[in-house]
Amino acid sequence: MFDIAPSILSADFARLADEIAAVEEGGARILHVDVMDGHFVPNITIGLPVVRSLRKATKLTLDCHLMISEPGRYAEQFVEAGADMVSVHVEADPHLHRTLASIRSGGAQAGIAINPATSLTLLEDALPFADFVLIMSVNPGFGGQAFIETSLQKVRRLRRMIEEIGAETRIEIDGGIDATNIAEVVEAGAEILVAGSAVYGTGDPSAAVRKLRELGTVWV
Repeated sequence: MFDIAPSILSADFARLADEIAAVEEGGARILHVDVMDGHFVPNITIGLPVVRSLRKATKLTLDCHLMISEPGRYAEQFVEAGADMVSVHVEADPHLHRTLASIRSGGAQAGIAINPATSLTLLEDALPFADFVLIMSVNPGFGGQAFIETSLQKVRRLRRMIEEIGAETRIEIDGGIDATNIAEVVEAGAEILVAGSAVYGTGDPSAAVRKLRELGTVWV
């Protein structure tokens, strides 16, 4: 079973409530929220006030991806704001275990995000404490980038790592997911697929979610 997690980074913010309703109608159960600080990545997006508003506007699972410096200072605040899933970058947090524990203690699922050029070996000791791992299949900071093909092998390697320790950690992937590669990505072992432009850039987000779900099910 896999989930399509539409990324509101690609949505029309002037019509955000309608954009969210459209993907829910298409069968989405998770809404991906990219939080960028202009420091860890070269862009600034949304923060805690928007997450609080989103929580009031939808019952979908809110998946907050913190692309920020010092995520340990803010992770629990995003849980308090209404996030159901919070991921922090292994490259940005020297106290990863503590941050993951604080997310879980707040009642949310804790995730580790990892950039394309970062080795999976950095996850080994923290993996048992994560509910999911978010593999970046583009360099973080901007939407609409092309999928990095080597990400498929990274997903497969991570799947083996998870199986070797007997964990139930889910694999999420973010970046360049669309109709041309979704089947391969699901086959490799990803279970949560973030899609931005492939959903909100089509003119019909609801139909786009349904189509992606259909294309991905060939490997389920």
